[in-house]
Amino acid sequence: MTFQVRQGDVFIERLGDRPEAVGAEIERDNGRLLLALGEATGHAHAILEQGVSLFILPETDDRLLLVSGSGARLVHEEHAPISLPAGSYVVRRQVEYSPEAIRPVAD
Repeated sequence: MTFQVRQGDVFIERLGDRPEAVGAEIERDNGRLLLALGEATGHAHAILEQGVSLFILPETDDRLLLVSGSGARLVHEEHAPISLPAGSYVVRRQVEYSPEAIRPVAD
């Protein structure tokens, strides 16, 4: 069974192996590693611990999250924290259907 978690508009799935090709590393914002920023509230899905890196995956809107050491916690002002064990993860924005188009979920 694959490890999968959701927090608001963010979907995280554990990978078996780290992808060969990764793009640029995403820098921290005031010490926080931002996985997604809420459009409606300005709240953020973020990781505060060190030893965690986030990269852009080429040719997608997805991100590669690398968690080392004893793991990390995904936090958000309106959701319960989620513990992530050490490993490699793909981070995706969830989408929803509307009659006009498929669009990212606004959290």
